Amino acid sequence: MVTNRTFTMLKPDAVEKGHIGAILDKISASGFKVVALKLTHMTTADAKAFYAIHSERPFYGELVEYMTRGPIVAAVLEKDNAVEDFRTLIGATNPADAAEGTIRKLYAASIGENAVHGSDSDENAAIESAFHFAGREMF
Repeated sequence: MVTNRTFTMLKPDAVEKGHIGAILDKISASGFKVVALKLTHMTTADAKAFYAIHSERPFYGELVEYMTRGPIVAAVLEKDNAVEDFRTLIGATNPADAAEGTIRKLYAASIGENAVHGSDSDENAAIESAFHFAGREMF
């Protein structure tokens, strides 16, 4: 039975620095069950579509370039209150403002290279999960 799901991406900076295992361990230790997982490389078209909501913002081009510079790890996570609990686990966008022990405090370098994405609502979690995974890939 599905309780609640959220979507996450370990961003290129986290993958480049070899933090995949440590971040996935922290996610599991926080009570999340991984129901889909893959290492993939977003194309420019993928990144533009995924971040279309930010297309009018001045940082959009840099965001697309950053997200396509190397592989990412996409994952769907399950836990009661998944979206809110995961947002707490990852911490503030700016790692300098993130709480101690959060993923961004531990592994992010800056606001721009903040190691991990987490869905901000149940609706976006479903949209973002479906963007990266076919239904048969989620268990």
